[in-house]
This record gives sequence, C-alpha cells and structure tokens, in this order.
Amino acid sequence: MSNVSTDDRQRVRAQAKWVRTSPRKARLVLDHIRGRSVPEARTILAFTSRAAATDIEKVLRSAVANAEANLGLDGDDLLVEAAFADPGPTLKRWKPRARGRVNRIRKRTCHVTVVLVEQPEERAPRRRRPQGSRTQAAARGEKTTKSAPRAAEPPETARGESS
Repeated sequence: MSNVSTDDRQRVRAQAKWVRTSPRKARLVLDHIRGRSVPEARTILAFTSRAAATDIEKVLRSAVANAEANLGLDGDDLLVEAAFADPGPTLKRWKPRARGRVNRIRKRTCHVTVVLVEQPEERAPRRRRPQGSRTQAAARGEKTTKSAPRAAEPPETARGESS
C-alpha cells in the first residue's frame, strides 16, 4: 500500500458541457493555462487567437465565481490545478457529393473542466531584481571580471622566419 499524502487545500471546479469545438482544439488552449495563476491565465486567454479561448475563459470565470461565492476565497490567489477537455457527443451531418454520393461530417463537441486550488504559501510570486543591478554585459552572459591583458605577439622575424 502506498503512503499518499493529501493536502488540505480547497478545490473548486467548473464545467461547461456540449461546447461546440473539438476536444483536440480545446486541449491546445488548456495546455497554456494549466498550472498558472488565475490572473495570468486570464491574460493568456485574452490574447489567444483561437476560438476555444472564449469558451474556456467563461469556464474559468465561473470557477472563480464559485470559489468566491461558495468558499469565500480570493479569486486572484487561486491556481489552475487541472484543466481538461473530454469528448462529448458527436453530431453526424451529411454533405452531398458528386454522382449522388454523400460524405459524413462529424461536428464534435467537448466538455471543458477547470479545477482551481488555493496557492500554497511557498509558491508566492517571486520578486524580480531591479534592472540597475545587472550590467548589459552580464545580461548578455559575458564575464564581468577583467582578465590580465594578453602579451603582445612577437614580430614575424622573431619566430625564426627571414624576410
């Protein structure tokens, strides 16, 4: 038997069912926000050009509203612990083709789920260093210590070559 420790952080979940986008397209957007804070996830979704981002943003807003209304948590202090899209029912449609034939069109749906959790205390946002403390050379990865000047190379005649 394994010894699994569970934390006592509260989890909040929101789900949107029968979203009219394929699960594969929704997963591409969900991969961007998984593991991020709620304000960061909202920013990412606002600037994502995929159509699934609007539906996922609605689910994220719903999960934050659930956390604030039901558990009294602050929405900005939450993390996106899990975000996934399960396949929903597929609508089958037909498209007429040449010579009386038809092609099947599959209009896929998905169920989007977002799970939020409180941020642990040790995962507080890190402060950045002030920009003046690093020089431009250090930012480029160059050494900042000065090395001793190289000895001048001897002239061509000193190498034993004659002209």
